[in-house]
Amino acid sequence: MANLDEIDRRLLAELQAEGRVTNVELAQRVGLTAPPCLRRVRGLEETGVIRGYHADLDASKLGFAITVFAMVSLKSQAESALREFEDHMRELPEVREVHMLNGEIDFILKIVSKDLQSFQEFLTSKLTPAPNVDSVKTSLTIRTAKHEPGVPLE
Repeated sequence: MANLDEIDRRLLAELQAEGRVTNVELAQRVGLTAPPCLRRVRGLEETGVIRGYHADLDASKLGFAITVFAMVSLKSQAESALREFEDHMRELPEVREVHMLNGEIDFILKIVSKDLQSFQEFLTSKLTPAPNVDSVKTSLTIRTAKHEPGVPLE
């Protein structure tokens, strides 16, 4: 875990809430001048605490009407089989998140698709025949009550 002081935490909270804030505005918000603020942000980037900056896009407004969570069980949990599956999932643009789990299910995937027919095609032609897949169970989201990227920062 990174050793962060109060100013670092405030910088992170501000950037997490508004990634496009200017350095001058960010410095004012946390009580610094611009040069030390920029040095701190660069340090947080260099240590990997800040991984990047991204626009939060509305999938439905871009034609991706459905989001599906897929629970995938693999035939083998050997490290090489796990890596092969993960590598294959990285190549599929519809798969937005891949999380390895412990327990009965090996992976949970977040998948976006234009419509149910497109998802069905993706499921049968790309996901089910993927390397080492034993079974896939899917759940279509009805609505999203909360979407809060990042982590809680006080």
